[in-house]
Formats: sequence, structure tokens, C-alpha cells
Amino acid sequence: MFEIEVKVLVADLKPIRDKLLAMGAVLVKEQHNEVNTLYDLRNRALYGKRQALRLRIAGKKTYLTFKGTPRKSRKYKVREEFETEVKNPRHLQKILKALGFVPVFRYEKLRTVFKKGPLKICLDETAAGNFIEFEGERQKIAQFSKRLRIPKKDWIKLDYIQLIQMAGKEGRAPYPSSFSSPAPSSGSPSS
Repeated sequence: MFEIEVKVLVADLKPIRDKLLAMGAVLVKEQHNEVNTLYDLRNRALYGKRQALRLRIAGKKTYLTFKGTPRKSRKYKVREEFETEVKNPRHLQKILKALGFVPVFRYEKLRTVFKKGPLKICLDETAAGNFIEFEGERQKIAQFSKRLRIPKKDWIKLDYIQLIQMAGKEGRAPYPSSFSSPAPSSGSPSS
């Protein structure tokens, strides 16, 4: 499966939320906390290929996601993505460790999820700022962005790790450090 998405930095998410509802978007999941931990091999093989292996805890659910190398695209972030729900996060962490994977970056965000037809629209509060994230077909993203009066020049292809790191370097946000060695083991990636 391919993920096609763009992000847009916004000052305030409330008016966007109101516009989405007025435009017929359906609230799929109310605001919730997500804890994301990226794993890589000690030699940073995934990072070198611009790939990612992410463990996400969202409420009582946990997901493991592999993201492939981004494809060339001028306006959209396009990459292969495979995701599965994890029933036992502690066991999965042990499996990852046994395979040589270590946590290399951790970040949190507050996310509210909407759908408008096949388009997924997320309102995200992160350490780098507030963002709208559109995920779906290119044409649907462009159409809905236009309806919200968001010009393509405001679209961002970067991922949250890049955005958080940039914000930290610019002094706009706390800079969550990449781990140089495995994080202390406490059984939960949110520790």
C-alpha cells in the first residue's frame, strides 16, 4: 500500500476543525495522545535508506508500521507503508531487540481524525507546531485543500521527526534527542 500525504502548518486548529465539520467531514476519532517510537539497527541501515520502523501507541491500541523510501514527488510525500496492530507491545519490543533493533527517536502528538469520503484528515498538535495532515489520493488532497483555501505553496512533505528536529534547532520547541544507544528498558516506549 502507498501512503500519499501532505502537511500544512497552522496557527490555530479550532477554526479548521469547525470548517471541516461544516464541510461535511466526519469525526472518526476525537483528540487522543499518540506516542511514536522509531526503531533502527545500530548501524542505522533504515535511516540510510530513508526508511522507518515505527511503534505507535494510541490509547489502548498499538501499531507497528514500516515506511519505505519516499518516492520522487514535487508536492506530495509518497511512500510504501505497511501497518499491523500489535496485541502484545512488550513481546514485540523483545522481538525487535532480539533482531538488533534499538529505539532511535521518540515523539508524541495529540491527534484528531476526520474523514471526507476516502480522504483522511488529521489535526495534529506536536512539539513543532499545529498541523493539518491530508492523506489519500493526490486529486482528493488537492481538491479539499483548495476548498479550505490552503495554497499548494503551504504544503509540507517533511515528516514529524524532521519538523520536530528543525523546530528544536531553531529554538521553537524542546528538542527530543535521538537516542545514541537503546533507551532504558521499562517495557513501554512512552517511558
